[in-house]
Amino acid sequence: MEGFDVIVLGAGAAGLFCAATAGARGRRVLLLEHHARPGNKILISGGGRCNFTNRDATAAQYVTSGSPHFVKSALARFGPADFLALVERHGIAWHEKKLGQLFCDQSSRQILQLLESECADAGVDLRLNCRDVTVSRAAPATGTGVRTGFDLATSLGAFHAPALVVATGGLSFPKLGATPFGYELARQFGLRVVPPRPGLVPLIPGGDMAAELSELAGISLDCETQAGPDTPAFREHLLFTHRGLSGPAILQVSNHLQPGESLRVNLLPDQPALAFLGDRSRGALTVRQALRGLWPDRFLQRWTARHATERPLAQWSRRDLEALAARLGSWTLPIVGDEGYPKAEVTLGGVDTAELSSKTLESRQVPGLHFIGEVVDVTGWLGGYNFQWAWASAHAAGQAV
Repeated sequence: MEGFDVIVLGAGAAGLFCAATAGARGRRVLLLEHHARPGNKILISGGGRCNFTNRDATAAQYVTSGSPHFVKSALARFGPADFLALVERHGIAWHEKKLGQLFCDQSSRQILQLLESECADAGVDLRLNCRDVTVSRAAPATGTGVRTGFDLATSLGAFHAPALVVATGGLSFPKLGATPFGYELARQFGLRVVPPRPGLVPLIPGGDMAAELSELAGISLDCETQAGPDTPAFREHLLFTHRGLSGPAILQVSNHLQPGESLRVNLLPDQPALAFLGDRSRGALTVRQALRGLWPDRFLQRWTARHATERPLAQWSRRDLEALAARLGSWTLPIVGDEGYPKAEVTLGGVDTAELSSKTLESRQVPGLHFIGEVVDVTGWLGGYNFQWAWASAHAAGQAV
């Protein structure tokens, strides 16, 4: 049995960075990955350019079933500026796209190379194609009765370490080999797991509008989406698809939409709908004429045919105008499901944050056992927030082991 100070399971963003952080502190680190290469999800991220962080990342952009304050400690000790400094130290050119989103100018592969280089410099022992992993508490030390550390049996041999970091990710992108191993391991050691479900995922509408909306496939609409009055509103583009609804505005709101809830869409996000409709300068126009130029023509025709009669606005009663304004400001769509893990950017749910130290990501029940990255019940908004959680949680655990 080979001995190490730290074993990290999973060579994705969080696992690689945690291993490098621990190795740089002089720890002997073994990093195990079940794929033939590390960082598969990094390579496809950001359209191949990797949205590696977001300048504006705070606790407010993360969803968790537990305390919303859980992410504060890790983010405070390793924030967006810290990872950006690392990117610049490696000579990677970058740009800010919008809303604080930072991308590589060239390729996502540069971020993977950065992480591999950091691991190599820190003396991390990376072993690939590692399968059939079983984990158990180490046998008691002779004459003490005290169980210390973890024993691993794998296809590559047997290993031992006093600290084990689980960075095995979630269930999104199953084609890349995503597995529930991290959740199963947490349950094995008695940790509660919040049931996982797809996050940042396209939605499937129901009701009599479903077929009609599918005929709008390919149309993009600037709007504001919201799951409920107590959840964030997202000003982005909505994209109609043959299966349902996608685009940034939909992916963002999907993290906050509970099963069975309806989606609210503000179709006039730049102005109060009632003031727009009641403006006397538009009195001679029909609703379709008044909205022309604000929406794509195909959507305009469909929506007004269903929701607005062909008569001048001046002829509408105040009550009818208020009802139409309410529909424009909060067009409600019943949602019956989503497109699942194959289309999901991330996984909601995971190891309950109440089970972990916010400072070290260590289990409160099992000393030496840490969970980081997507396997934890922390999910960020679209736009680099999930990578930032990977870096921050990895750094926190890497400094602790």
